[in-house]
Amino acid sequence: MRRRTFLATLPVAAATPLLAPETGGAAVPEPPTTLPGAWPVGEPRFIRPDVHAGDRPVGASFASRSAVYGLSGAAGTAQPLATLAGIETLKKGGSAVDAAIAMNACLGFLEPTSSGVGGDCFAMLWDPKAAKVVGMAGSGGSPRALTLEIARSRAKNGALPALGAISISVPGAVDGWWTLHQRYGRLKWAELFEPAIHLAETGAPIPDIIAWYIRRNLALFRRPDSGVEETANAMHTYAPGGDSPAAGGVFRNPDLARTYRMIAEGGRDAFYAGPIARTIEAYFKRIGGWMSYEDLATHHSEWVEPHVTGYRGADVHALGANTQGIATLQMLNILENFDLREAGFQSALSIHLQVEAKRLAYEDRARYYADPHFARVPVEWLISKDYAAQRAKLIRPDAILTPVHPGEAPSHGDTTYFTVADADGMMVSMIQSNFRGMGSGLVADGLGFMFQDRGQLFSLRDGHPNIYAPGKRPFQTIIPGFATRNGRPWMSFGVMGGDMQPQGQTQIIVNRQDYGLEIQSAGDSPRWHHEGSSQSMGEDAPGLPAAGLLRLESGVPERTRAALAALGWTIGASDGGFGRYECIENRRDGETRVYAAASEMRADGCALAY
Repeated sequence: MRRRTFLATLPVAAATPLLAPETGGAAVPEPPTTLPGAWPVGEPRFIRPDVHAGDRPVGASFASRSAVYGLSGAAGTAQPLATLAGIETLKKGGSAVDAAIAMNACLGFLEPTSSGVGGDCFAMLWDPKAAKVVGMAGSGGSPRALTLEIARSRAKNGALPALGAISISVPGAVDGWWTLHQRYGRLKWAELFEPAIHLAETGAPIPDIIAWYIRRNLALFRRPDSGVEETANAMHTYAPGGDSPAAGGVFRNPDLARTYRMIAEGGRDAFYAGPIARTIEAYFKRIGGWMSYEDLATHHSEWVEPHVTGYRGADVHALGANTQGIATLQMLNILENFDLREAGFQSALSIHLQVEAKRLAYEDRARYYADPHFARVPVEWLISKDYAAQRAKLIRPDAILTPVHPGEAPSHGDTTYFTVADADGMMVSMIQSNFRGMGSGLVADGLGFMFQDRGQLFSLRDGHPNIYAPGKRPFQTIIPGFATRNGRPWMSFGVMGGDMQPQGQTQIIVNRQDYGLEIQSAGDSPRWHHEGSSQSMGEDAPGLPAAGLLRLESGVPERTRAALAALGWTIGASDGGFGRYECIENRRDGETRVYAAASEMRADGCALAY
């Protein structure tokens, strides 16, 4: 088989403005004049832009590996030991939901930089008996004792602080697991925690990326101006002895193992209405926070109906609720009005069109997305094809849209991702997060996990649908992905990373549907990440250019990079914020189901199948 080759070429008529010499916009970074001849001692990276990965005999030239294949099950996470726990759970006779819970519990120990029982979770899954995609929202509300007046008094630059007790909302993950298990579990609840308890007690080596992020997070929490009320518990948990584990160093968390034992024995009530809830309440009273036993005891997850849109032969599903899930659908609906295949893979025109679609969708995201229990969100209008066609008419192939505004609604109206599939055809797409990195910086006495800082995404502006209110769920960035074809499950996938998630999901679908990439190369393909909108959700850095900042991975062709800069885009440095991808594809070999699974090089994880 000959290697597939992709050329970033453009039709001359459409491409002329985008292939001009670099005369405007931000300068394309020049490679360093001297390059290191060996990996510099003590440096976390060895940067040689002139060196590329080895050549594979088949597949896309930029793919890092082959997909893995199996007939009975598959799993993919950002940590190999968690993936292995999922496979072992499936082999014991567990369902895909059982395996997802076991993997998530393991990730709470193995990857505390992205996940844990102090955060929320969302899931979409293919129910083979019902023959449809179903959704679950495990998102907690803000403390009832924290009023809008108090929140505003603690604001910084008009937004809630990123760290400390002010940013915490009720953790929804454990109840989300329980809700899924009650309907789809096969194994006993307690069995699902055995792998995580064993790992937390005996210890496991920390991979490179996770070790690096632990060090960065702990340094941030300990800054005098961080706003974290106390850091002794976090240091005790993640840096016993004063130093966090280096890459390859063994990490243990006996406090988390004890917490997991209580959850395994007492179910979700141990967390929300038992000893863990009492410990949480006492902790926040001690440090001057607001979370109470009542806040925890009244929390419950909910089943939700996913929204769906068609894109060039695939049906792409997304959660509504208080998430940004429909932003993916809005972007795809807008892009459907353009011939991206003709524009060319990794071309300046293709990336320009995708970024403009993102900017339009994210204006609506900032204006309308909120907890539907507190605000009326015009979802059907936002994801309609007619509205997308109107928005697409605003995009020019030869100029940046300035200014950009949200649409006028009719008058009536960070993160770990993992996926698993079982022998019965159930496919689970699940995402779970503490929001920014490890979360708020706060660890309750003796519990071994950090609380999320999701509350930072509330608005404090009067009249905004996402304005802070006691008991309200904040806007959520975490979204699982799912796609079907002809009424059958096709892909369970996700791209982790805050506001990158709809941007990453859209790029995966475009790579598959417009450019013909397979499951592995679709994730390995270089990505773009656009930051900034006129209505910030509290996640944008201050001082961004008027049209935002466009970050490109180093693999984006230099000709494309130069053309985008010439068009006027401000090109930012590659900062590692391009998301992390896992995917399982349901293929058919005649009447036989074959699972293909893929991971990527941006994380420490892997995909396995059997």
